[in-house]
Amino acid sequence: QVSKTYLCTCDELLERANDAELQLEQMQHDAVAIKTLLEEKNHLLEVVSTEAKQLSQQRAAAARRFTDAVMEQLTFLNMPDVVLQVAHTTGKLTIQGMDSMELLISANKGEAPKPLAKIASGGELSRIMLALKCVIADRDQIPTLIFDEIDAGISGRTAQRVAEKLCTLSQKRQVICITHLPQIAAMADTHFEIEKHQKGTETITEIHPLEGDDSVRELARLLGGAELTQAVFENAKEMKELARVHKNTRLK
Repeated sequence: QVSKTYLCTCDELLERANDAELQLEQMQHDAVAIKTLLEEKNHLLEVVSTEAKQLSQQRAAAARRFTDAVMEQLTFLNMPDVVLQVAHTTGKLTIQGMDSMELLISANKGEAPKPLAKIASGGELSRIMLALKCVIADRDQIPTLIFDEIDAGISGRTAQRVAEKLCTLSQKRQVICITHLPQIAAMADTHFEIEKHQKGTETITEIHPLEGDDSVRELARLLGGAELTQAVFENAKEMKELARVHKNTRLK
């Protein structure tokens, strides 16, 4: 027999009925599964939100310890009035938590802390970067640190403090420093001279290792310019000896 309504035989109609029952059963099962998944989702959201709040508290505490440690380093580097803060806000939950953090700094009394890039001078940036590296030296996995023109905008006692801090940092990491200041250069274990000259239409850069008197002579050149008097040479020798004593004291 043929069903006039469904245009199929009775056997085909029974088969359709069975298929419909299976689909209905699957839909009911899917509804239960969706409800279970939604309950699990809400539970996981509660768990993650709780953990994100705990993480946020830990980050706030770590930020205070971090800024205190960096300010201590900066005080040593002749920036006694520096104020370092972390602007900490919470918002939408992401895979990295619910926090947004920005480093703010005030280098002078009376100035409100602002983002680092907006207020720091070249010399301040150099010292701030050095202070940051000193604080995280035990935690990062960077084996070699390169400081190019860290002497920008500094001189005198500040340069000596920077040299001493680089020396301390070099006990834990290899430090490569490009500098024009004799106070910083004298603290190095190994010296290289970087020299540029013209060869035809090309500019050639050469690097020469300096040892013994050559190293002292280059320090003297940094101290006194092109004319190297005996007094300047002796000053360079004394500076290198003082650096050696400082390093030996640090290693003990």
